[in-house]
Formats: sequence, structure tokens, C-alpha cells
Amino acid sequence: MALSTADSRRPLVAASATRVFARGGYHGTTIAAVAEDARISPAYVFKLFPSKEKLFVAALERCFDEIMESVAVAAGADASADQSPDGVLYAMGGAYAELIADRTLLMLQVHAQSVAEIPEIGEALRTGLGALTRFVKTRSGAADNDVQRFIAYGQLCHLIVTLGLESVPDEWARTLAHGIRHP
Repeated sequence: MALSTADSRRPLVAASATRVFARGGYHGTTIAAVAEDARISPAYVFKLFPSKEKLFVAALERCFDEIMESVAVAAGADASADQSPDGVLYAMGGAYAELIADRTLLMLQVHAQSVAEIPEIGEALRTGLGALTRFVKTRSGAADNDVQRFIAYGQLCHLIVTLGLESVPDEWARTLAHGIRHP
């Protein structure tokens, strides 16, 4: 069965929403801006996603899908010679660092965290993080403490990149950035 035009356009609009929300955040982005990026009318965006919250959630779900795909490929049997829990976590961390090098997915997550009090967005953020955490734990076979550290280092990587700490010459910045792989 062929997809309807609306079904085939949803992923394209979600991709545009990912880019535009990553630049402007939830509050600073209009439906019209997403529509312009997607080269469709704002009315058609609303037909596909009946609220700004649903559009942001679609972008966030797309973000987590890309993260999951990236870490899954990194954890694959061919991707890492070291299939120990530490080796798999290391490969996943490297893949994530490469993925967020263009900052789009990174900034979308930062913006999502800043508006997590909006019920739909908070739920989508928890769902995505939960799925990622479960996958990392199951695929790596790592202990809970190691999975927690993996996720915590990812958040620290976000902080290092968004604040540009790698170029701050102060001791405290070097302390935070030491040993953390980031784009």
C-alpha cells in the first residue's frame, strides 16, 4: 500500500522542525518558520501536526531515532573490535560525539530540556532517554553504574560543547573537559 501524501510529508516536516527548533528553541520558533524550511504552507504543517507541541515532539522523536541508530551501529559486531561492556560503551560514545558534531541534535535536546515542563515534551524526552538507556544497558551488558556514567558523560559533553569549554583556558574548564570526547 502506498503512503498518502501526508504520510510521506510527515518525516520531511519533522526533519525541518528538527533544524528550525534546534536553531530557535521551542519558544523562539514559529510554525511559519518550520513551514518555510519545509517549503510548505503553515496550514499544511498544522494539518500534519495539529499543535506546536506535537511538531516539537515529532522533531524530538526523530532526534532520538537518529541517536539510537547511531549507537546501535557503533555497538554492532563489526563496528567495535572490543565487544566488552567498556568497549561497546566507548564505541557508542564515539558515535554519539560524531553525531552531534553539527550541533543540531545536541541543541534540540538542550531546548527540549529547557521546556520539559510542557507535558507532551517532557514525556517525549523521558521516553527517548528511557529507550536509549535501556538499549545501552542491554546491548553493552554494562552494570547500572557504568550506564549511568555513560549517560552522565553525554550530558557533560553537551555542556562542554554548548559553552565552548574546550577553548576556555581556565583550570576549572580543563577539569570538566578532561578525557571527554566531544565534537
